[in-house]
Amino acid sequence: MTDPVPRVSIVIPAYNNADYLQETIDSVLAQTYTDFEVVVSDHSSTDGTAEVMRRYESDPRFTLLTTEAGGGALRNWNRVSQAARGTYLKLVCGDDLLYPEILRLQVEALDANPDATIAASPRDIVDANSRPVIKDRGLGGKVGTHLGAEIVRASVRAGTNLFGEPGCVLMRRADLEAEGWWDSRWPYLIDQTTSSRVALRGSFVGVGTKALAGFRISDSQWSVRLAKQQSEAAAGFHRWMHETHPEVVSRADVLVGNARARAMAAARRLAYIYLKQRMSRGVAA
Repeated sequence: MTDPVPRVSIVIPAYNNADYLQETIDSVLAQTYTDFEVVVSDHSSTDGTAEVMRRYESDPRFTLLTTEAGGGALRNWNRVSQAARGTYLKLVCGDDLLYPEILRLQVEALDANPDATIAASPRDIVDANSRPVIKDRGLGGKVGTHLGAEIVRASVRAGTNLFGEPGCVLMRRADLEAEGWWDSRWPYLIDQTTSSRVALRGSFVGVGTKALAGFRISDSQWSVRLAKQQSEAAAGFHRWMHETHPEVVSRADVLVGNARARAMAAARRLAYIYLKQRMSRGVAA
């Protein structure tokens, strides 16, 4: 007798997340919506990630995998997503958080909108201690049902990812598969690029005005070099979107989005530096 297919697959591509992975998984298990499976894969971590995963090996909802070294995030993101069985898929990075109502509300939104391929919700930016430092970010006011093209164009013009990080998003697995899985042609925009491609297959639902997830900032986000790479990646994505979907993104949209992406990258770096100093003071205290 085969196991029943769950409605939702929560997939966690883990890499050196030993410090946070249990908190991430426990936030999944605290969901008020319970018809889900969890697929976790360790991408050749060098810390205790595998040991944390083994704490859940007796839970029948879990599938624990390993991913060979190399291939960047794309290899592990595709590994867990292709192993998923659910109608809906949510990818959660191994140090991020879900708030208890996100699955219920997003599943209800997609169930109520059969033409919708993707739903997203605001998130908090949280520090190493899981304390919100920036609250309720995301969506850019796009609450409710919209054409996928509308949210894609709005994201380009905003110069930022209005969908939010993968944990903020629930998509139909079949649409992700039809798009060839995750798209890492711009590694810093793997989430926005893929969410945009899935959204263009139908409509989009923005769920809620308050945060339903937490995105953890890390030390890797402080550098000038990274800010420059992020804005360059955004410009490449905007240009590609115009070239492939000129009916969605105009040349004017690209110019506006590029200027805003540069400004956002600079502002983001200054905010991260401030938050790093704040966290350092908190540790010292």
